[in-house]
Amino acid sequence: MTSNTLAKSANFFEIPVVPAVQRKNAVRSKTKPPKDSPCTLVAGTSVTPQRRKAATRAATGAEEWQFEDSKVREGLNGPDPVLMNKQAGFVNRLMDSYFRMEINGWDKLPNQACLLIGGHSGGPLTMDAWTTIYAWWRHFGDTRPLHGTAHEVLMKTPGLGRYFRRGGVINPTRENIEAAFARGHDVILWPGGEVDAFRSWSKRDQVVLGERTGFIRLAIRTNTPIVPVATIGGHDTLFVLSEGRWLAKLLRLKKYLRSDVAPLTLSFPLGIALHVTPLQHIPLPAKIRTEFLEPVYFDGNPALADDPDYVHQKYLEVEARIQAGMDMLAQRRKFPIFG
Repeated sequence: MTSNTLAKSANFFEIPVVPAVQRKNAVRSKTKPPKDSPCTLVAGTSVTPQRRKAATRAATGAEEWQFEDSKVREGLNGPDPVLMNKQAGFVNRLMDSYFRMEINGWDKLPNQACLLIGGHSGGPLTMDAWTTIYAWWRHFGDTRPLHGTAHEVLMKTPGLGRYFRRGGVINPTRENIEAAFARGHDVILWPGGEVDAFRSWSKRDQVVLGERTGFIRLAIRTNTPIVPVATIGGHDTLFVLSEGRWLAKLLRLKKYLRSDVAPLTLSFPLGIALHVTPLQHIPLPAKIRTEFLEPVYFDGNPALADDPDYVHQKYLEVEARIQAGMDMLAQRRKFPIFG
C-alpha cells in the first residue's frame, strides 16, 4: 500500500496519520502512543472496527455505550418519521378500507411508559399487531414512540429485518426492552410468539401467552404498568389448519429456528401448504378489532419478581383481562372475514 493510499484510507476512518519517519521510529522502538492521545495508524497494521472505534473514542471523548450496535440503535430510536410518513397513504387505506380496523381504549393508557401485552394472529405477518402499531403512530405521532417486537428469525430476514427496525421494532430481549423504557418509550410484546400466531383457527378467539411469565418479572423489576390488549380478526387473514407440533419436534425446529410449530395453513395464493417462509401469503381482508384494557399495576418492590406465586397471580390477571376483552370483541363479529 502506498503512502497516499494509506493516508486516504486513514482519513476516511478519521484516524490521524503519523509521518513516515515517525512511524518507522515507533516500530523500531516498539513504543506505544500516550494514553491521552488518539490512536495512531502504524504502517503494516490493518484498519479494524476496533481500532476505528478506539481512535474515534479517544479523539471525541465518547463513552462506550455510544458505540452500541447500529442495528439495535436504529430500532431503539423509535419509528422513523420519514418511513412512516412516506407509507402513510398506503397504510391508511390498508387499515381503513382493507382491514376496516376499529381500535378503542386510548383513555386507559397510563401517562408513563408502559408494557403492552396481547395476542397476535395470522402467521408471521400478524396484521393485528401491525395495525395496532400504525394506529398508535396515527394517534401519537413521534410524541410517544411505541416499539413493536418480533421473532429473531424475522429480524434477521434480509430486507424485512431492516424494514422492521426502521419501524421501531426491536428484538424482545430484556436489555432492549429496558433500554426502551429508559428512553421513556412504550413497548408492545406478544409473549405467545409463534405458538400464538400459528394457533389453530378453532382457537382464534383464545388468548395464548404460552405460560411465558418473563414479561411479568420484567414489569415488576422496572415497576412498569402492563396494558392488556385484546384483538380479534387477525386470525381470519389466514387459516391455520394444524399447528404441526409433532412435525416441529421431528424436524427439531426448536433447535434450528426456535419454533415449536410447523403449521399447515390455508392461505392465498398457495392454498393448503406448510408455512415455511414469512412472505408466502397475502393476508385476507378480515375486519380487525382492537381494544386497550385497564392497566395492571405492581407494588414497586423489585424483589417480588422472584416470588413465583406473585408472578403467577399477575400473569393470570393479565391473561384473564385479555381473554375477557377478546370475548367482548368476538360478540360483535357476525361472520369470519366480513366482521
